[in-house]
Amino acid sequence: MELQAKKGNALRLLLVTLLVPALNIAIHWLIFMFFRDSGLPPVANAVLAVLWGALGIYSIYWSFNWMVEQYPDQWQRRLLPFVFVGPAVLLLGWLLVLPTLRTFWLSFFDASSVDFVGLANYAAVFTDRLLVTALRNNLLWVFFGTTACVSLGLLIAILADRSSFERLAKAIIFMPMAISFVAAGVIWKFIYYYQPEQEQIGLLNAIVVALGGEPQAWLSMVQPWNNLFLIVILIWMQTGFAMVIFSAAIKSIPEDMLEAARMDGAGELRIFFSIMIPYISGTLLSVTTTIIVFTLKIFDVVMIMTGGQYNTEVVATQFYRQLFMYQNAGYGSTLAIVLLIAVIPVIVINLRQFRKEGGF
Repeated sequence: MELQAKKGNALRLLLVTLLVPALNIAIHWLIFMFFRDSGLPPVANAVLAVLWGALGIYSIYWSFNWMVEQYPDQWQRRLLPFVFVGPAVLLLGWLLVLPTLRTFWLSFFDASSVDFVGLANYAAVFTDRLLVTALRNNLLWVFFGTTACVSLGLLIAILADRSSFERLAKAIIFMPMAISFVAAGVIWKFIYYYQPEQEQIGLLNAIVVALGGEPQAWLSMVQPWNNLFLIVILIWMQTGFAMVIFSAAIKSIPEDMLEAARMDGAGELRIFFSIMIPYISGTLLSVTTTIIVFTLKIFDVVMIMTGGQYNTEVVATQFYRQLFMYQNAGYGSTLAIVLLIAVIPVIVINLRQFRKEGGF
């Protein structure tokens, strides 16, 4: 009898395991077909689709959770993490891993993705004049942009924490973070605007003329000045991000430690370099690597401001140009992989830091 009961229970679990996913697929496929073929007004269709998305996700998780609860306790503990994390992992695999593998495969083919060319595209990346310029410009963004954002963010965080109008100062400096890179590019395009032999409506040139100077075409200057003027936009936007993170880290430093250092005769500079910096070193590394990733992927600002002209091209704009304008799938895919390879070490450093801090 006991053996038969075990067999019956195993058969029931097998049926449940097969039926729950099958019913989910069938029901949601029928709903999808209904939306595809329905003649409902667009607004009604959109509202129902949103409801389906929210309730559908809930029903999927609820049904799979119920399915796992039918198993013995030891199996529940093993399977529940897969129920809640598994869909996200599958979605990431579908949207990130598979496209990355396909892009890597296409990077070994010619522009039409038909003829295999091996490593020829990778060799061209580091020999083509435009691409060498793009790589050099990316290094400028990484070095000057990251250094300025981190340094100014840390300095402002320390000074703002000691001021009587801390909240107002932080709100003003953080405000550019609420603007997209495209909008920031449009704003700064007007600031740098130059009209030869006409009245200057660009803010920067208007100030220069008011002070008795000559207006300049800031974005077409000799290298590296025009790139540095573009990097100013990144600094304007990301300094607020760095400041907020650093401010939270500085506030977590025990006040007793700082007071003890001051009582021992340590000056503010000594406290800053010997106590504050070591204490927030993890945060410093995280913010630095995050901004490095931003600079390596920079695209919007350059595209809006110059379109990559005047030797301001970066890897991301070259990738866009090669793939979507010149229809060179092999070259474009190679640039995407080069960008991915450049970002991977930064991500690895971040993950190691999170592991040290017990993040996972």
